[in-house]
Amino acid sequence: MDEFGFAKVADFVDVHELKEHEQTEYKHLHELKEKIKSDGILKKSIAVDKNTNLVIDGHYRLNALKALGAKKIPVTYFDYQHPQIKVATWREHESITKEQVIDAALSGKKFPPKSSRHMIQNNGSSKHISEFEVQVNIPLDKLKTKGKKAVGGDNNIKIMWQ
Repeated sequence: MDEFGFAKVADFVDVHELKEHEQTEYKHLHELKEKIKSDGILKKSIAVDKNTNLVIDGHYRLNALKALGAKKIPVTYFDYQHPQIKVATWREHESITKEQVIDAALSGKKFPPKSSRHMIQNNGSSKHISEFEVQVNIPLDKLKTKGKKAVGGDNNIKIMWQ
């Protein structure tokens, strides 16, 4: 684990083990599904809490892959309770807490699309959590079957089924 409570390694996770806290919009989901299908690869992992399998970022990628028949998805694990990980809403005059996000994921009562925005704060600056997700460039076909090990990504990141 690094100073932000996550490792720059992606693991394959069964798509049905992940817990979503947000709904998706059909139009954007359909566009992303077609883009992934056309590219034939998934470019980035999704952000997931290491303790609960809560999807922190990547709901659209996850649902697009499910629609394309994927059985697993690469994830970058984060410690969602780490104090440098902050949550805010994209909507004006609304607020959201980590506890509400966790409750929505565990209860299945999802928030509307784009309700949460997760940032990592360090030394006075904030970066969206997606900047820390691993670049994987995994062929779509590798995500459609159960497997033990695969190697993928621009940096030859080992992706392991655990």
